[in-house]
Amino acid sequence: MTQEFTQQTDYVQWFRHSSPYIHAHRGKTFVLMLSGEALADANLTNTVHDIALLNSLGVRLVLVFGSRPQIETRLAQAGLTSRLHHHQRVTDTATLNCVIEATGCLRTQLEALFSMGLSNTPMHGARIRICSGNFVTARPAGVVDGVDLGHTGELRRIDHSAIRQQLELNNLVMLPNLGFSPTGEVFNLSVEEVATRTAIALQADKLILFGSEEGIRDSRGDLRSELLVATARRMVSHYLASLEDPGQPHTETARLLQAAADACEQGVPRCHLISYQQNGALLSELFTRDGTGTMVIRESYEQVRQANIEDVGGILELIAPLEEKGILVRRSRERLEAEIEQFVLVERDGAIIGCAALYPFAEEAMGELACVAIDNNYRGGERGDRLLAAVEQQARSLGLQALFVLTTRTAHWFIERGFQASGFEALPQEKKALYNFQRNSKVFVKTLAG
Repeated sequence: MTQEFTQQTDYVQWFRHSSPYIHAHRGKTFVLMLSGEALADANLTNTVHDIALLNSLGVRLVLVFGSRPQIETRLAQAGLTSRLHHHQRVTDTATLNCVIEATGCLRTQLEALFSMGLSNTPMHGARIRICSGNFVTARPAGVVDGVDLGHTGELRRIDHSAIRQQLELNNLVMLPNLGFSPTGEVFNLSVEEVATRTAIALQADKLILFGSEEGIRDSRGDLRSELLVATARRMVSHYLASLEDPGQPHTETARLLQAAADACEQGVPRCHLISYQQNGALLSELFTRDGTGTMVIRESYEQVRQANIEDVGGILELIAPLEEKGILVRRSRERLEAEIEQFVLVERDGAIIGCAALYPFAEEAMGELACVAIDNNYRGGERGDRLLAAVEQQARSLGLQALFVLTTRTAHWFIERGFQASGFEALPQEKKALYNFQRNSKVFVKTLAG
């Protein structure tokens, strides 16, 4: 088999696996936030190409962009000093001019990038229409601790109805970090605030925040693919408490986590933190099961549930590798369909990644724990423990007093969870009659607490 054919096969498989996400995202509303640092990064063109692809797949997009480093550059060029108070920029009239210039320049550059259509680029035939305007109403932040923040503003309202009208026309709506007042004033806003409030006002399906890092890492340095909003809020609180000067500028990670937590708590189902430096991060995050960044959510999108007849195909696919290795006894589709009500599952984003079955023997008040399987890509996340807990709860509800399991390869896993080695004689009479002596499985029993 040639390398070219292998690569083609891998591409076909990836495309097929991404198709459920293509269907799921079509017609949905995503708010994307690109900071000024992201707009200055060498990977920006690739990011624009990926955003254009989302647009062509029917995703409704609002792009919110910032301009912090570009403002700093213009202030330096004008010989002006950047002033911060309580991590907010003090925007006097001269500074506001720099803000407007930087924002206007970036808007023009983005519009140019989205207008590309050369035949040798991913933008060929895209024909994306950009819409921008006075969708954001703001007011002055005022005087804080005796310091007049000038033209630094607070967001008052998002004209979500007008934005939705543009999205219905398949236009990409672009919002800068600026707001406007009914009196005709311009205010400098936080790009994170604009992105968060826009996502909330639109009841967006996703808020995607681009940062320099891939996402959030744990104490071991491993990337967290999922983060509950309560954990995100706690991490932000710990960070803020660690600051010697509460008024110093917040880190990028803290700002993004704060934005994600605020959005999730006010109705945005999922927020994603991905890297603007990583080529293809947006597509990998949205069209693969585990993505490449960190997703902040209110509740885990993994669930343990009872199986139904529609899950038969997924269970067969999950247990097939373990059957081939002789770890599990082979089950036909017909048998699985007949026994499907005995199974509980771990489902992740619509895919079955774990299963277990409970077969009750009422006369002996015992139940068999069978067909315990976890997708090889998801081991180590306590999913087996969650399945076991669900089976034990179900067994208690049936009045069973003990569970037994027959295993040839995974004895230690069960011992670590309270099962004790037993002999053939411990099995229910009906199970003894079906015992496969050639397979020679070991018997383990666990007494269930009341």
